[in-house]
Amino acid sequence: MDLGKDLLLDMYRSMTRIRLFETKVRDLATANEIPGFVHVSIGEEASATGVCAALRKTDRITSTHRGHSHLIAKGGRLDRMMAELFGKRTGYCKGKGGSMHIVDFSLGILGANGIVGAGLPIATGSALAAVIAGTEDVTACFFGDGASNEGTFHESLNLAAVWKLPVVFVCENNGFGEFTPMRTVTSVKDIAVRAKAYDIPGHIVDGNDVLEVYRYASEAVARARAGEGPTLLECKTYRWEGHVVGEQAFLGAASYRTEQEVNEWKARCPLIRFDKFAAESGKISVTDLQRIKQETEVELEAAIKFARESPLPDASEVTEDVFT
Repeated sequence: MDLGKDLLLDMYRSMTRIRLFETKVRDLATANEIPGFVHVSIGEEASATGVCAALRKTDRITSTHRGHSHLIAKGGRLDRMMAELFGKRTGYCKGKGGSMHIVDFSLGILGANGIVGAGLPIATGSALAAVIAGTEDVTACFFGDGASNEGTFHESLNLAAVWKLPVVFVCENNGFGEFTPMRTVTSVKDIAVRAKAYDIPGHIVDGNDVLEVYRYASEAVARARAGEGPTLLECKTYRWEGHVVGEQAFLGAASYRTEQEVNEWKARCPLIRFDKFAAESGKISVTDLQRIKQETEVELEAAIKFARESPLPDASEVTEDVFT
């Protein structure tokens, strides 16, 4: 697949925005500037970026508790995202949603979700709505390996397959459900093989290679848009940090993973691999990459300033935007 320079730069910008945002969020949360639980996706930038690069603005996504990357990859603003994490009124959900419940319908972002596997039936419903409305919109559903063992996974894939709904199911398999290795609780080595049970395509994808993710996602989106039904993509990736910022379970003698394992995955960093591709292909200069990083750093500092200076929600608004 011969990709143009503009698309390649857009994907690099997306991964850079995710990496710098998540790294700063980790540091701010550690410094107690951000309240509540925060789950970062450092190391997983390519899966969100590659999938969202294959989507149109009118296409929709559902996300997870580790969803900052999905919002950013779909075009989300860093300032409103940061304000939401700070609990400020200028955030995406007026400071009431926090890290795990970001929504922006204007970008097709149907919401991050703190309930494991909850995005699967929402995405299936979104795809059904597109069919009923007669649009060509596709819904991409992000979920983790842990969610693949939930009933919602099987129910959603079955219904989407039966009705040939335009949905792409994207399993970001980072090897762990919280602190539990996938291999100890899952009957199959590869989640993608479960697609056979529903007679739909299933593909194992290098989730740290944004170009490979984009290629498979593009094929799945085209298939969905043509009315041929869903696809299951399993993006093999890895989170460098713990399940949640501040946990200590992945450090020291009681760790659920080894330092060697973490370092091996860090060597497969999505951004380093893109840098290598850029150098070998000659399509993108080092100057282009440095410019994007510098621009993102400026954008991020402005986002933090915006969040710090924004007001908190007023107590009188406590019952607004509450539906249940």
